[in-house]
Amino acid sequence: MNYRSFGQTGKDVSVISFGGMRFPEPQDMEQSADLVLYAHSRGINYFDTAPVYCADRSEDIFGHALSQQPRDSYLLSTKCGRAKGQDLRQSLERSLRRLQTDHIDFFYIWHLMSRDDWEQRKQGGAVEAALKAKEEGLIGHLLCSSHMPGESLAEVLAEGFFEGVLLGYNAINFPYRQQAVTQAEELNLGVVTMNPLAGGLIPQNPQRFAFLKRDSHESIIQAALRFNLSHSAITSALVGFSEKSQVDEAIAAVDSVSPQSEESRQQLSVNIEKTFDQLCTGCGYCLPCPVDIPIPQFMDVYNQVLLSHNESGVASNRFRRHWGLTADQAAVCTGCSLCEQRCTQHLPIMKRLAELAG
Repeated sequence: MNYRSFGQTGKDVSVISFGGMRFPEPQDMEQSADLVLYAHSRGINYFDTAPVYCADRSEDIFGHALSQQPRDSYLLSTKCGRAKGQDLRQSLERSLRRLQTDHIDFFYIWHLMSRDDWEQRKQGGAVEAALKAKEEGLIGHLLCSSHMPGESLAEVLAEGFFEGVLLGYNAINFPYRQQAVTQAEELNLGVVTMNPLAGGLIPQNPQRFAFLKRDSHESIIQAALRFNLSHSAITSALVGFSEKSQVDEAIAAVDSVSPQSEESRQQLSVNIEKTFDQLCTGCGYCLPCPVDIPIPQFMDVYNQVLLSHNESGVASNRFRRHWGLTADQAAVCTGCSLCEQRCTQHLPIMKRLAELAG
């Protein structure tokens, strides 16, 4: 297992992290804990969880498993999405009990959706409460988790509250996040990427993403993980494991990862644009919209619909969880066509907005 320095924290973390959101049988404590312990034995030392994951059992599973190991052999991360300081404190104390530990190594202000949301966390006392807990030694390092567009998240990171960030980053959506990743690198912050497999959409569409592979022997999962970790700014890729073979496959993917040159990155962008065909690459040239529709975010939702073959619930889940959007926001399109005139891929943006608006 390879390890990288997590920003300026002084911690070295495994380049593959264990995300505790996909235990297949979370009610089976021993079976789930065995998977955690197996990952630990393979060298993974960063374990990420949160309240409510896996029917609210994930923190208990990690606590049961990792309390059997020396405390300095692993790093724990959990989160809180509450805006009020008192609520955050109560959530933190509950997490400490469940995780059977006296401190959380990496604690996240969870699921920031917008600049307004961030201001509410500060005004509500959540950030102040987290910083106080850090002073008390209950939190080692304060970070944020976000689905915000890259430019907005970059502004939050620049305020200097956080030592790292957890953000969605993969071969589908990386243009939306790139500015935040660049900002994090300039500030020397740790960067953990979630959804490196796009919630399973990449392995479910292997032919479309075959361009990521170095050779025919590499699996699409390995190629997608390497895509993330070849970026010099990214510290670790978070993977939700459900069986031991997935742990082995992920570790094999990163045995020979090396930083990607700017030339190869540019070529990859060209390949993505060619291969994606009718998928939005998130370049943002469609903006600005006269009525302020966040078009790239809506096109990301449409990407997910296409790749999931119109599976029920994909769009509504993407609206709510990843972008904080509603279908009504797409309905205000005036049909001016400026976005389509600017689109380098000549996508039918207005038609797609109408479909998403229902």
